[in-house]
Amino acid sequence: MPHMTELLFSIFIFTLAAFVGFEVISKVPPTLHTPLMSGSNAISGITIVGSLLIAGRGESPLLTVLGVAAVTFAMINVVGGFLVTDRMLRMFRPQRREERDGRVD
Repeated sequence: MPHMTELLFSIFIFTLAAFVGFEVISKVPPTLHTPLMSGSNAISGITIVGSLLIAGRGESPLLTVLGVAAVTFAMINVVGGFLVTDRMLRMFRPQRREERDGRVD
């Protein structure tokens, strides 16, 4: 029975974190969203390390599956974050004269 209590507590913490995270992110103005996304890539990197440790322990099949899922989702988040950040930074690069004038030689 103690495992059930720990599971319910973990689900409660996860649900609370999801609601708090949604409220915090929804209050961020659009101009700050992309720079904050760049910073969150570092946090996702920490998530990848932690989930690799959990998946690699092999204590139970459930932990291994959850660890692999965490690695997958964190990698999707990191790659997507870098792609969006790169796209945003390309918007601020100076254009070449030919691109600006619409001429392609």
